[in-house]
Amino acid sequence: MTRRLDVINLEDPAQRPAPGMMSSCETGGCGGGPEPMIPPPPTFGEVRVNGVEIAPEAIAQEIQHHPAPDAETAWTEAARALAVRELLLQEARRLGVHAEPERDEAGRCEADDDALVRSLLEKAVTPAQAGEEECRRYYEAYHERFRTPDLFEAAHILIEPESDDEAAWEAAEQRAREIARQVGDDPNAFAAAARNCSGCASAQQDGSLGQIRRGELVESIQRGLESLGDGETGREPVRSRFGWHVLRHQRRIPGRTIPFDMARSKIADTLEARSWSCEAARYVAGLAARGTFEGILIEGAGR
Repeated sequence: MTRRLDVINLEDPAQRPAPGMMSSCETGGCGGGPEPMIPPPPTFGEVRVNGVEIAPEAIAQEIQHHPAPDAETAWTEAARALAVRELLLQEARRLGVHAEPERDEAGRCEADDDALVRSLLEKAVTPAQAGEEECRRYYEAYHERFRTPDLFEAAHILIEPESDDEAAWEAAEQRAREIARQVGDDPNAFAAAARNCSGCASAQQDGSLGQIRRGELVESIQRGLESLGDGETGREPVRSRFGWHVLRHQRRIPGRTIPFDMARSKIADTLEARSWSCEAARYVAGLAARGTFEGILIEGAGR
């Protein structure tokens, strides 16, 4: 399993395991876009790890990976990430760690420093292996995560306004209302109207949108569909930026719960990754306790 340094967060408890899930992670620090922010002014001071300075230019470049509500917070998170990275690089060199850079799926070669950090953590951090009982507890605690989404088999007729002025939109709405009234709940009448009147490419399929998961449609259209019963055509057209939609809800297909046996391997991977993040954070905190830092606070550091 590929390990990532950027999941190590010494101060954020949000990604800690649920109590009783992984005993090795129940104590200690454990955890773990927007447009790149403008680099903050160089008034935050120098950052040093065991006497080695983190270049301000490197911090400014790292900021884009740490979106935050203000420049100071972004700078702090970027500086902390680079300080942890420098701490690990120093430890890898002290131990004489050697690493061969790897290539990702796109063929891009890993940077030498990234390879060093990865190799050090692979040697130093051993995640707990999730057993059957732990996996089953996780499955029971987060049962909803192992349910497939509900599907909505739907169709629509799109009536586009002829121009963008209000009169054209009102005319389109009136036409949509008339179509809804004429077709009623008759699926054949709806299909014929979709072929003849709809401005959407789905007209060629009788207006069918196929099987839709929640979140795949514009929110107003999704709400309109979910307000209808099986086999029902909405009498009130729904507006979107494309025009007015006459909606038909063919049927709802309820999701199903994935059996534990099918989910077990994924659960084990999740718990192992969580344990690795926890143990890696613990390892970094141990290194920090023996190090010296200037300009940035690292959890576990003596100074």
